[in-house]
Amino acid sequence: MMLPIILSSIVAAAITAERLWSLRPSKVTPAHLVGQVWRWIKEKQLNSQKLRELRSDSPLGEILAAGLANSKHGREIMKECIEEAAQRVIHDLEKYLNALGTIAAVAPLLGLLGTVLGMIEIFSAFTGAGMANAPILASGISKALITTAAGLMVAIPALFFHRYLQRRVDELVVGMEQEAVKLVEVVQGNRDVDMGEGKA
Repeated sequence: MMLPIILSSIVAAAITAERLWSLRPSKVTPAHLVGQVWRWIKEKQLNSQKLRELRSDSPLGEILAAGLANSKHGREIMKECIEEAAQRVIHDLEKYLNALGTIAAVAPLLGLLGTVLGMIEIFSAFTGAGMANAPILASGISKALITTAAGLMVAIPALFFHRYLQRRVDELVVGMEQEAVKLVEVVQGNRDVDMGEGKA
């Protein structure tokens, strides 16, 4: 059972590295993006080319671009478009996290299965050969327990990073929601919002 445990560890490490890189706040929710968009609107520079750039720039940009593309249809339509885009973005942000959680749950079970199979093999051999001495038995049991230890060594970091990355996604989603609300408020003109660098 060591082969599937080793493969699980490689997959878990790859997913963790990829998600840590992809879920950087500077990449997902660039600072002052809403302020920059508001400057484009005030200076009448917002066009289809700028929207395309915004959409491809970051996940937050994709959400803002969806709202801006439908801002002329009123607050409710703008909010609906933002929510639809947000669902797609959240799905992308959570990519591979289920697989990481599955590895965290399955790895100790694989280790336990390996240990149980090893113990069955040891006791079957001893039953066939008659009474065995204690050192040989202890040696066989310790070898059988290696798979349990290996499974736990894979599962514990995988579980930690699964929880950590899930928490990071939640924080990023809250941040994007706040930025989207700012955009709706300033575009629909109901109130002034502090935009950081670009003041509404």
